[in-house]
Amino acid sequence: MHNRVALVTGSSRGIGRAIALTLCREGCRIVVASPEVEKNEEVASEIRSSGGQALTVNLDLTSTDSIKEGFAAAHREWERVDILVNNAGITKDALAMRMKPQDWDIVLRINLSGAFFAIQQALPGMVRERWGRIVNIASVVGRSGNPGQANYVASKAGLIGLTKTVAQEVGSRNITVNAVAPGFIETDMTQVLPQEVKDRMLAQIPLKRPGKPEDVANVVKFLASDDAAYITGQVIDVNGGMYM
Repeated sequence: MHNRVALVTGSSRGIGRAIALTLCREGCRIVVASPEVEKNEEVASEIRSSGGQALTVNLDLTSTDSIKEGFAAAHREWERVDILVNNAGITKDALAMRMKPQDWDIVLRINLSGAFFAIQQALPGMVRERWGRIVNIASVVGRSGNPGQANYVASKAGLIGLTKTVAQEVGSRNITVNAVAPGFIETDMTQVLPQEVKDRMLAQIPLKRPGKPEDVANVVKFLASDDAAYITGQVIDVNGGMYM
């Protein structure tokens, strides 16, 4: 993957940060893209201090202009984006009966529409180069459902459908499109869960432990590599057996 350019959304922390650092170790140049400007810089300096190359982009996934500008910045710096990892995601949990329209809208907007518009920006260059890797970070709940998360689950299930469709559209151009569906991974997002919820989740996991961001990042690394050239349209579960 030496010198490939990888744009990772939501790479200021958590799983996205682990993906950025892992791809950097494989020789990728990293576009650290999130709205958390200061945290972007922290990740970028971590990459640079390990000898890698990084560019930071203040990316607002609710804005198609911001997405366009992010890709334009990557093209100005390095002339292309070879690997797109759609990792950014938010939650706004509530039971379906009580969910506020704006909480439905913003989660779908960032998690699903944002990923779609990023894919739209990435594809022309990948088609031109006749090489590309798109990896969408879905979720175990996009496959199993989860009470209180109608918006988040719908966005992640939508991402899986989007993955399969785009994979069919661009396969002839040597571009692969896959999804990774993490289970219970230790991040800021899961940190805020009450202990009894965490205990209940652990009880459902045959491996009896939560995953680490690196567990997800390693699968993304594989899917983005030449070793995965014949894998497309797939959902790879990284969940310790929580859902089979």
